[in-house]
Amino acid sequence: MNGSSVRVGLLGCGTVGSALIQLVHEQSDGIEARTGLRIEIARVAVRNASKDRGVDVPLDRFTNDAASVVTDPDIDIVIEVIGGIEPARQLILDALKSGKPVITANKELLANVGGEIFATAEASGVDVLFEAAVGGGIPLVRPLRESLLGEPIDRVMGIVNGTTNYILTRMTESGASYSDALAEAQELGYAEADPTADVEGYDAGAKIAILASIAFGARVVAGDVYHEGISAITADDIGFAARNGFVVKLVAIAEKLSVDGPLELAVRVHPVMLPLTHPLASVRGSFNAVFVQGSAVGELMFYGRGAGGNPTASAVLGDLIDAGLNLRKGSSASVGALGEVRVRPIDELESEYYLHLSVVDEPGVLSAVAGIFGAHGVSISAMNQGLPHDDGADLVFITHQALERDVQATLRDLRELDAVHQVGSVIRVLVDETDDI
Repeated sequence: MNGSSVRVGLLGCGTVGSALIQLVHEQSDGIEARTGLRIEIARVAVRNASKDRGVDVPLDRFTNDAASVVTDPDIDIVIEVIGGIEPARQLILDALKSGKPVITANKELLANVGGEIFATAEASGVDVLFEAAVGGGIPLVRPLRESLLGEPIDRVMGIVNGTTNYILTRMTESGASYSDALAEAQELGYAEADPTADVEGYDAGAKIAILASIAFGARVVAGDVYHEGISAITADDIGFAARNGFVVKLVAIAEKLSVDGPLELAVRVHPVMLPLTHPLASVRGSFNAVFVQGSAVGELMFYGRGAGGNPTASAVLGDLIDAGLNLRKGSSASVGALGEVRVRPIDELESEYYLHLSVVDEPGVLSAVAGIFGAHGVSISAMNQGLPHDDGADLVFITHQALERDVQATLRDLRELDAVHQVGSVIRVLVDETDDI
């Protein structure tokens, strides 16, 4: 680092990278006035170095050799926004080992090999910062990592995928079907042409793995996270929720289960029926929000745009300033040691459940169905029978708290019952514990 100048090597110049360059161009004078740092995008690694990116960087600073950017002795800080595991992992490790701080927005990488990245940064005495990896422009990682470091966290729960929240919002507010809402999200650029990572919960699973690691100081990876998506949610499910004071959301949850002894967590992503009184119930469209519950601090909520070039680039820029200031002082921010943890399997967790069945419309069916619930110790809290139709009738059940394994056994037997045409949606129901907010 030469005086106040911070020379940045940028790996990737897509939506986030180009937005970052624009922000640096617009804000550099103000940043220098407030911090004394002069940020310069010195080199940019891209696949096609001759392509005009429409950004305020001379063309001769672009290269298709990302490794040369990382090893360049004139580069002070490396920013990785190319995504994926490789070559991002090796490039980041090489940068850290050479004493260069790294800023990344790569949730997939951190959710799978974050432990290796954090350990390397710790050993090298430099920053690895990743505010943009979860929640876009929402300041979330830094509060968990720094402000709440001494806070015993009980639960982190949030809407961390804007695509699915947009789809469910449209289904709730306009009555759109899942397929129509998805098509609209794709037209608006909220969903990819292949939306699987979003709608099946993989994206949210990676994010909650990162948040769980930071909040609980535990080594949680994406493979530890149970996930279900929203593709099976129907207009009938949305309608039932609305009539009964709920809204359907895809929610990521990490919560501490152990009181004494070794740390045990539940980490999962799935649709839930949220009471309308819960703070997350009002999060609409493509917005994200994360609800944190701590033993001393109580309840906190972080809300904002969870995706998009400008919000994500804003988070990257904030990390860049922090890394530059730390580099000038010869210090770094530590994630800390990540301990071992048992992530409790979904079969061992309890919840209330909503179940939608299509059955034959004839005497004795309800009794047979209720008998299967009883045989597996699943207690019914409420039942609603829809009007008969050509294919039979619909039955909707809400259970009391029940073990997942018992509910799954109930579903298996229901599918074998001749009177049951179809076992439809199964959605967990969240009991509202925030009435005192």
